[in-house]
Amino acid sequence: MKIILQVFKIIVVLLVVLVVLTILVQRVFDNNISLGGYRMFTIVTGSMEPEYQVFDIIISREVATDEIEVGDDVVYLGKEGAMEDKIVTHRVIRIEENEKKEFYTQGIANTGEDPVVYGDQIYGVVVSKSLVLSFISNLVNSPLGFILLIAIPGSILIGEEIMQRFFKKEEE
Repeated sequence: MKIILQVFKIIVVLLVVLVVLTILVQRVFDNNISLGGYRMFTIVTGSMEPEYQVFDIIISREVATDEIEVGDDVVYLGKEGAMEDKIVTHRVIRIEENEKKEFYTQGIANTGEDPVVYGDQIYGVVVSKSLVLSFISNLVNSPLGFILLIAIPGSILIGEEIMQRFFKKEEE
């Protein structure tokens, strides 16, 4: 029984650490941190469904603007209109070479295209959707998932720690 409880404790601690690290990287560093040219983002709207669901965690890789092609999903910082100061993940639908390279993007589920995007706005091209982090993110962002993943395991860990300290004092 002790071994099962210890394994459960390790799994819960690792899960909580993974969630906290994900939140820290995204929130505290305001997505301005890049690890080896890779960044993590959370999808917050349904504009890219069915490819990416709300609360999915995606990984983007910094690339030169010459490497971006029509059909790539890019993450960029909006500079005008409804997109201003928002981090957006949309698909490149057209590229034009004018004074600067111009990228035209649109959400898969959207009917209209976004304002023009320039290379200096682009954080990177989406290379992966993290299935594990997306699953955890979806669970944590649902009331039942929060209770099952954070509240109950946290209460069990705290209760176990209190009991261990109580029994340790009695033994002394």
